[in-house]
Amino acid sequence: MHTSFWAEIAARADATPKAEMMADDRGRRMTYGEYRTAAEKFAAHLAERGVREGTVVTWQLPTWIESVVVVGALARLGAVQNPVMPIYRERELAFVTGQAGSRLLIVPPVWRGFDYPEMAAAVAARTEGLDVMVLSGDLPDGDPALLPPPPAVPQSREQAPVRWYFYTSGTTADPKGARHTDATVLAAGIGMSDRIGCVPGDRVGLVFPFAHIGGCTTWLASSVVHGVAMILTEAFDPVATVELLRRERVTLAGAGTVFHQTYLAAQRRDPGTPLFPDVRCFPGGAAPKPPGLHAEVKKELGGAGIVAGWGLTEAPILTMAGPEDPDEALAAAEGRPNCGVRLRVVGPDGREVPPGGEGELRAKGPQVMLGYLDASLDAEAFDEDGWFRTGDLGRIDEGGNVYITGRLKDVIIRKGETISAKEIEDLLSAHPAVAEVAVVGLPDAATGERACAVVVASDPAAPPTLDALGEFLRGQGLMVQKLPERLEVVGVLPRNPAGKVLKKELKERYA
Repeated sequence: MHTSFWAEIAARADATPKAEMMADDRGRRMTYGEYRTAAEKFAAHLAERGVREGTVVTWQLPTWIESVVVVGALARLGAVQNPVMPIYRERELAFVTGQAGSRLLIVPPVWRGFDYPEMAAAVAARTEGLDVMVLSGDLPDGDPALLPPPPAVPQSREQAPVRWYFYTSGTTADPKGARHTDATVLAAGIGMSDRIGCVPGDRVGLVFPFAHIGGCTTWLASSVVHGVAMILTEAFDPVATVELLRRERVTLAGAGTVFHQTYLAAQRRDPGTPLFPDVRCFPGGAAPKPPGLHAEVKKELGGAGIVAGWGLTEAPILTMAGPEDPDEALAAAEGRPNCGVRLRVVGPDGREVPPGGEGELRAKGPQVMLGYLDASLDAEAFDEDGWFRTGDLGRIDEGGNVYITGRLKDVIIRKGETISAKEIEDLLSAHPAVAEVAVVGLPDAATGERACAVVVASDPAAPPTLDALGEFLRGQGLMVQKLPERLEVVGVLPRNPAGKVLKKELKERYA
């Protein structure tokens, strides 16, 4: 029974203290034994600052070794961790820390041209009881001998306390906080790793933000449970990151369509030399796979090709493909349900559809969240029988393979990140040059989807420009990744008799 992150960290450090746990793009390395020691020292420092079991700590950090240590230290104390993506800006961060009841906000110094300490100070000034810590250089430490005993290990999943708040934009203007336990996130990582067949000696490329639920829990779980070493890059670079993975002899080269396309492009520049000679497979997910990508990856890069998974922040890694799956399934499906996961396909009438039919996918499983921080959202998230409504449309074939065919939710998925169309619409509607607006996601080969703002101008003779709208949104504190990348100005928005904007028609018109 896997119910405690710290228990898994300690068990791995006891079993293989000298085995390498991670390496980064600065040439640094850390073993499991060193990791436990570093986590305990930083935990002691945090304890001196008043962090206790149950204290909510928000951290917004790049993919650094120090970030992984922060997770271990907070797990040692039994704090409630609230990882926040580095792309969040003041608007989102203030909402998250306020709703979560955070008492400590950990941020980097100026990173990639953005002043995180300045933003954190602004957020703290409007959030009562919020302290700020800026991590720069070596982590501060304390005396581990002064630490209280580790939190008790829950004897069942049901007894596991909430230890994680993960926020997702979802379909509401404000982010939604999913409440997870160590047991739920460990179940996701272990289910994925078991399906892939992870073993000690595997080396995974952690090329997406560590603060994502797929990094700080899923792959960290794989590392401490299965002994998989992590190769960390603080920001993906098409040249430097590919060279890092090659040099570090990656065996699991993730983590999604845009990354796999980058690897293919690199291989095609030097077709005579295997790019990743030790690769076993290419884990993926978060964005649709273009037709034929799996076959190209398998033929040109080697290994088993793409092994994709599907899940949500609220229910991570519900399905996963394995290297032994047939190519036709690997090419089009998103894997099969992981251990303990049950799926239903439900039609518009709420009834389960016949086998092979399309409908909304609903799930039960050990990785499903306990609910949202805003409990009023739970009634919509779960049906009357307790099944989680994923909002994704799909079908399941006779072999159990899951095919995602669309979404019920009005969101845009850009590079695996969920963007609320309503949030952008709400902000743009306040622009004086905008009379009406609808935001839709359009297919994009590189990012999965791009946001397109379809606008009715207040003055048809002086319509707004894309740059002007982008500057306006940045002024509202919106993160850059949410800015519309396309603008269409129309005389009228198409609507049904009830007045609802026909977004499907807009998508078809501008795709």
